[in-house]
Amino acid sequence: MSSAGGLSRRRVAGASSSSASDDAPSPSWTPNGPNPNGTVVTHAGSAFEGGSKVACDPRDLDQVQEDSRYGGRMPRLTIMEEVLLLGLKDKHGYLSFWNDSISYALRGCILIELALRRRIALVKDLNQRRSPLADRLVEVIDDKPTGETILDEALKMMKGQETDRMSINGWVDLLSGETWNVMKIGYQLKQVRERLAKGLVDKGVLRTEKRNFLLFDMATHPVADVRTKESIVTRAVSLLTATTSAVPPSALDKEGTQCRVTRTVCLVCAAYAASVLDNAFGRLTYEDREAAFQRCDEILAEFACWPFGSTSATGNGGGKRREAANIGMGNSAPSGRESVLGLVQEVKREMNGEDDPSFHLIAGVLEVLSKLDSLL
Repeated sequence: MSSAGGLSRRRVAGASSSSASDDAPSPSWTPNGPNPNGTVVTHAGSAFEGGSKVACDPRDLDQVQEDSRYGGRMPRLTIMEEVLLLGLKDKHGYLSFWNDSISYALRGCILIELALRRRIALVKDLNQRRSPLADRLVEVIDDKPTGETILDEALKMMKGQETDRMSINGWVDLLSGETWNVMKIGYQLKQVRERLAKGLVDKGVLRTEKRNFLLFDMATHPVADVRTKESIVTRAVSLLTATTSAVPPSALDKEGTQCRVTRTVCLVCAAYAASVLDNAFGRLTYEDREAAFQRCDEILAEFACWPFGSTSATGNGGGKRREAANIGMGNSAPSGRESVLGLVQEVKREMNGEDDPSFHLIAGVLEVLSKLDSLL
């Protein structure tokens, strides 16, 4: 007798031999039920019978395990890609020719991204704690590829240098090509901005065009996915215009993303050091822009030291200069350090304990970026 939906035919006990032969299943298919020998056979691949999956990709299971290990899934864009997007002109598709800071800042973002992905960290050595944060040695704790070409290239370089480890300052200088040591020239990461832009083209965020600049043609990368860039701008503006200790939900990436608060903090600090943060403030008034820059100064000061939030003992030159300028203009508004300390507490919740070596490294990179003006 046919089923009501006409999708399958049921065998009825006591049916004739002819109907049994008509309804006999193929040898490769065995229905759920007991075997003559007493064992139960489970169905392998029918949606109607509620069978299990026929096959699965082991890489999917590895990805789930890695996400749970690192506290969430990896974001679609890396921090250096987000900083590059903030610097790009939407319609023209190129960076400002007068920006000397972004190349150096992008190399720092590479170290931050590798630290957030738990690939590198500072060496755990009591003698190292006596050295300044930016001069402490970096080690590779996991050389598993990340899937991002530039990150994997930098990770391979660091793994090959394990016998003669270098500091945070040393790696940022080497990756940027700022070294006089001929033996270290091979460590320079070349064409980082162009390769990041092409990676964003592959992800559908940018597109490639050719533009004529007087005597030569140059490939440019205008924004193709405006919503992606708008989400980055919204995150940065929401964090820097907040006046309370609670982190606005609009300042964070999607739910389930690994280290959401830390990534937003690193984004605004790196964008500030790369001199592209003002591109996100186009819709703010002059007073709001100054307040946002002041808050970014305070955030960078609190996170460019270890432990986070201990800047009261060290201070920050950039923040003091901006504060002095505000006082000179007659602005006596409070600094809002209490709200920044609330942000510090949120970041500490994403750490693996109070002495997380990967977050040690992030603090060291931010210290280097906070002194970028003097380095250049």
